[in-house]
Amino acid sequence: MKGTRPLDNAEIRKVSEAFSGTFTVRNRSLFMLGVSVGGRISELLALKVGDVWQNGKPIKDLLFDRKIVKGGEVSRAVPVNVDGRQAIEALIAWHTEIYGDLDPERPLFPSRKGQGSQPMTRISAHRSLKPAFEAAGLNGKLSTHSLRKSYAQRLYEQTNDIYAVQEMLGHKSVVTTQRYLGVNYASVRDASEAMSIDFECNVTTKTLHSVNDAADDELLIELLRRGYDVARLLQKDESEQSFPSSDEEITPKFV
Repeated sequence: MKGTRPLDNAEIRKVSEAFSGTFTVRNRSLFMLGVSVGGRISELLALKVGDVWQNGKPIKDLLFDRKIVKGGEVSRAVPVNVDGRQAIEALIAWHTEIYGDLDPERPLFPSRKGQGSQPMTRISAHRSLKPAFEAAGLNGKLSTHSLRKSYAQRLYEQTNDIYAVQEMLGHKSVVTTQRYLGVNYASVRDASEAMSIDFECNVTTKTLHSVNDAADDELLIELLRRGYDVARLLQKDESEQSFPSSDEEITPKFV
């Protein structure tokens, strides 16, 4: 979703602690698995119990089969970290308590209706996460897509490898991944300052500031703004004649 922002680690922790209600375990597990594997919300909601729980334990690599991937593209496998595995374990325990068994074909994130036979919809997923976002006191545009963006941002910060992020997200083009991550202007500005070698430059800057009269400074700035050729003015002696009199001809740089 365009404009949706990612969450940092501190915000993720706040949200994880903000869930409440009958479906707390399901909703928290959806959130934590989402920020841990970076799946699209449609991919997460298409998962079944058997996709994440095998041989009595949570899987370490989650396969998003091409049947559930957006556009029917190639399948992709994503590592499941400790947070993701703990979310799966909690969800499996919840399934056992609510439904009495572990049907591998049951939707991993079942709807409130249908005795677990139907998965949550995208709308119900958004409605399930929104109260936790609000309870955590978060600002900005947040949605189910924030889970995927949070995964992408955190993975990039850990690896500095945009191509690894591209592969884990399943993007066809790295350009899409670049747009996904966005640019933190403040960090770019700080990095730009850090690259400075602080060399001495005493040509144009020195000439410009050699004039003490503030009015003359304003005149020069105005001439620059209007496109006049002030280079030859700066080449003159540093005197009152450095600036044109009212009857002196000035040649514009642009016609």
